[in-house]
Amino acid sequence: MKKEIKEYDSETLAKLQELELEILKDFNHICDKYDIDYFACGGTCIGVARHHGFIPWDDDIDVGLSRKDMLKFYKVAEKEFPGKYTLLNADTDPNYYCMNTKWMLNGTEFREYGNEYYPRNLGIFLDMFCFDNVPDDDKLMRKQGFWAWFWGKLLILRNVSKPTLYVYGIKAKIVTLMSMIIHFFLVLFHVSPRFLYKKAQKHARMYDNAETKRMAFLFDPQPYTSMVVKKTVYPTVKRKYDTTIMRSPCKMHAYLSRRYGDYMKLPPVEKRHNHLPYKLDFGNYQ
Repeated sequence: MKKEIKEYDSETLAKLQELELEILKDFNHICDKYDIDYFACGGTCIGVARHHGFIPWDDDIDVGLSRKDMLKFYKVAEKEFPGKYTLLNADTDPNYYCMNTKWMLNGTEFREYGNEYYPRNLGIFLDMFCFDNVPDDDKLMRKQGFWAWFWGKLLILRNVSKPTLYVYGIKAKIVTLMSMIIHFFLVLFHVSPRFLYKKAQKHARMYDNAETKRMAFLFDPQPYTSMVVKKTVYPTVKRKYDTTIMRSPCKMHAYLSRRYGDYMKLPPVEKRHNHLPYKLDFGNYQ
């Protein structure tokens, strides 16, 4: 099945979630075998706590890894499932313009809006977010976080003139216009995506060798959103997630309430977001 998606029907969404659970099971196999730790993050962690699986309308799985564990995964993923998966990030593909990593199932397609003309296949994926050390001093943390976020956003705008926004109304129109202007000048002056990526990485990894109490994925739509206190995450705990298990923060309430407030309350329909694809193809997994 390969089609343009306007809205999920229940059968398509269920099949997509089923395949993503199979990806998660393979991911768990690697992490258990090589002592790689991770944790459910973002909306996936809400799913663990509130639904013991997917949020009913959700269409992806998000996991967070420390920089050390992410690098360990990079080294072993290919040899465990040769030919089955592809790792996609700005290191493996200079055309990729985000600071996360996708572990994609080969032979499938999940092409999001904004990626209609991306010059390679994009498969159904597990979304991986690298959490870097951030300093305990708030002033230093904000300096690091702002500049990592700034260069990461320029990397996106170098490749996409109208990125997905999480603002609405007149504010969305203003931000879209500004994004288009910035994109125009980045392209006009031939600013290299690789240059922008290296600048973002430099700031994200400033405290690689420091002992810190906190860590963060520094490239959310809004800065400082994905910051965690390490003792609320580690040691991670295995909890039920639909037909498998998922590692999650040991103090889930502390993690979720800090980020989402009352996370057990269902949001109104108009705020139930997912990653509705432009093209979806289950390939041989149909």
